[in-house]
Amino acid sequence: MATIKNIVLVHGGFVDGSGWQGVHEQLTADGYHVDVLQHPTLSLAGDVTLTHHVLDALDGPTVLVGHSYGGAVITEAGNHPQVAALVYIAAFVPEKGESVASLTADPAPGAPVPPILPPRDGFLLLDRERFADSFAADLPTAQAAFMADAQVPWGVDALAGTITQPAWRTKPSRYLVATEDRMIPPAVQREMAERAGATVSETPGSHAVYISRPATVAAVIAGAAEG
Repeated sequence: MATIKNIVLVHGGFVDGSGWQGVHEQLTADGYHVDVLQHPTLSLAGDVTLTHHVLDALDGPTVLVGHSYGGAVITEAGNHPQVAALVYIAAFVPEKGESVASLTADPAPGAPVPPILPPRDGFLLLDRERFADSFAADLPTAQAAFMADAQVPWGVDALAGTITQPAWRTKPSRYLVATEDRMIPPAVQREMAERAGATVSETPGSHAVYISRPATVAAVIAGAAEG
């Protein structure tokens, strides 16, 4: 199989696409064409529509990459004919009829629980004081503090959006487990990846592994592109 040259990066909740900068730099230096989606995380359907908008403009097969909630987006959007492979980075991998809300509704005893504040006007935020420990424990203190202050409100409707047809059933997938993640427990990541039949690799890292270990993340993506 010829190497795929197009890559689309899809961010998760509470953040925007700027966290992909290090991964973008690695992949573009290796000759890939990389698009970073800037979706508002207001609804799953809306984010899938924007993903399709980007994919429609590309000239060939594409690796679609999702972090965290972005995994739900790519699971639905990955049915687009341009998508040749999926990559999940510490991400949710829902089955048909599932949502991020349903996947997080019943955490295992003793599992870390993300410090999500009660919804206000249909939006969620993380407790700023606990953001670094839960989301970005392996980032410099100042960077994690900035991310806490720069949070993007996450729409409750986005969490509730359900999958109609999981793309991983028909497209090859890879999964990178962040073994120090306190937002999506590593055991849950492994279970979802196994259910999807993904090729799994693991690395030390927080939920922000795509920021803290860009070379590792880029290598997983490039592996998917190379088949």
